[in-house]
Amino acid sequence: MALIKSVRGFTPKFGKNCYLADNATIIGDVETGDGCSIWFNAVLRGDVNSIRIGNNVNIQDGSVLHTLYEKSVIEIGDNVSVGHHATIHGATIKDGALIGIGSIILDHAVVGEGAIIAAGSVVLSHTVVEPGSIYAGVPAKFVKKADPAQTEEMNRRIADHYGMYASWYRTPEE
Repeated sequence: MALIKSVRGFTPKFGKNCYLADNATIIGDVETGDGCSIWFNAVLRGDVNSIRIGNNVNIQDGSVLHTLYEKSVIEIGDNVSVGHHATIHGATIKDGALIGIGSIILDHAVVGEGAIIAAGSVVLSHTVVEPGSIYAGVPAKFVKKADPAQTEEMNRRIADHYGMYASWYRTPEE
């Protein structure tokens, strides 16, 4: 069973039909929407400020979500995929975005709706990633605009697949 821990009077809250991997760690002021999945070794530390996650979001294996005390929060929209070993620190991720494997998104950055952050990229503090764009590199820079229909289909497909994967792990009592 996932480690779910209260801290400073905050207890994590989960929407309906969420999957929490056995060794996921969710602490403090964390709230998810419905149909989310938090995978193996993911850490969501809402100990110093809030983490808000929309519906149908997957936080993949080894990812870390954290904030700055009294200075930044995490807000993640609906249908977002956060790739393996990504770090989100006090940033906003809008609906339908895809955060690539091993990416780092720093405080007060905003990743626009349907945007793609390429694997291994570092989005610096206060960066605004335009909706429907692809950013890559260290530091992450604009690469190109993506075809909106293609991006929405791909990002939605990945998010939906994680819902299916989660169903493989559910026990009958869940």
